[in-house]
Amino acid sequence: MKDKGFFSKQVLSNLTVVAFGILLYLALANFDAVSAAVGNFVSVLSPFIAGITIAYLLNMPMSFLEEKVFKRFRKKSILAITVTYVLAIFILTLLMGMLIPQLIESISTLLSNIQSYFNNFNKLISQLGEAIHLEQETTDAIMLSYKDMVDQVVTYTRGVLPQILSMTMRIGTGIVSGLTALIASIYMLGSKKKLTRQYRKMLYAILPKQHADTAIRVGRLSNGVFSGFIGGKLLDSAIIGGVCFIFMFLMNLGLAEMPYALLISVIVGVTNIIPFFGPFIGAIPSVLILLMVNPWSALWFTLFIIVLQQFDGNYLGPKILGESTGLPAIWVLIAIIVGGGLFGFIGMVLGVPTFAVLYTLISDLVENRLSKKGLRSADIQGE
Repeated sequence: MKDKGFFSKQVLSNLTVVAFGILLYLALANFDAVSAAVGNFVSVLSPFIAGITIAYLLNMPMSFLEEKVFKRFRKKSILAITVTYVLAIFILTLLMGMLIPQLIESISTLLSNIQSYFNNFNKLISQLGEAIHLEQETTDAIMLSYKDMVDQVVTYTRGVLPQILSMTMRIGTGIVSGLTALIASIYMLGSKKKLTRQYRKMLYAILPKQHADTAIRVGRLSNGVFSGFIGGKLLDSAIIGGVCFIFMFLMNLGLAEMPYALLISVIVGVTNIIPFFGPFIGAIPSVLILLMVNPWSALWFTLFIIVLQQFDGNYLGPKILGESTGLPAIWVLIAIIVGGGLFGFIGMVLGVPTFAVLYTLISDLVENRLSKKGLRSADIQGE
C-alpha cells in the first residue's frame, strides 16, 4: 500500500480545525484587544464600507434606469449612474433642508414646554381620580412614575440633541471621507460587471468547483433577499410616514390638536423599518408626546395607528414586499430579538433578511439529505 505521508488530507483537515480552535481561544481570551484592533481596522476602511453601502442601495434604481429607461442607448450605464446620483443628491439635499431644521425646532419647542404639559397631565389625573374615586396616594404614585419617565426622556433627549448637532458638524467637516465614499460607490456601480467577473474567477481559482458553485448560489440568494427586503421596507416606511403626516395635518384643521406632526411622522416612519415590533416602538413615544399636549389627541392618534398598522401589515406591506423573505412569523420574531440584542437597531432591521437566507439554505440542505435517503417531506409530515 502506498504511504500517503504525514500531511495527508485528513491530517491537514484536523490540523486546520485545531489551529482554528486555538485562534478562537486566543481571540476570546484577549477580546478587548481584538475588539480595539478590529475597530481601528474598520475605522480605516469606513469610507470604503460607506461606499459599498451607497452603491448597494443605489444599485436598485440604477439597474431599473439601465434596463428600462436607457435600454436603447449606447452609454446606458453612464446615463443610469449619472441620473441616479443626481436624483439621490437632490432628494437627500431637499429632505435635509426641509426636515432637519423643523425636527430641531420641534424638539426644542417640546423641551421648552415640557413642564406646562406635565402640569396639564397632573390636572387630568386628578380629575380622573376624583371621577372614579381613586385614593390620593394612587394618583400621586401615577403622577410621580410618569414624571420620572418624562424626566428620563427629557434628560436623554437633551443629551442627544447636542450630539446630533455635533454629528452634523462632523459630517460637514468630513468632506474627504465623504468624497472617498462617493467616488468608491461610483466606481463600484460603474465596474460592477467587471468586479463580479473578478469575484467569480477568484472563487473558482481558490475553491473546488462544487464549493464555488455553492458560493455563487448563496450570493445570488442573499442579494435577492436583501435587495428586495431593504428596498421594499424603505418604500413601505416612507409611505407610512407620509400617511401619518397627512392624517395629523388634516386633524389639525379642526378635529383635534396634533402638534409636532413632522417629528411624530418621522418617528413612525423610521421605526416602521423594523418588522413586527416597529409599529409599537414608534407609537409609544408618539402617544406619550400627544398625551402631554392633549389626551383626546393621544386617543385619536392611537386609534389611527391601530388602523394604519393593520392596513400596512395586511395589505400595503405584503403588496410591496411580496415573498421577499419567505420567513415564517416565529422566525421573524427570533431574528428581530437576536439581531437587536447583538447589533441594536441595525440588527433588528437586517436580522430578518439574514435569517431568511439561512432559513432557505438550511431548508434546501434538509430536503437534499432527505432526497438522498429516499424520503419526502410530505411522507414525514404525514400529508
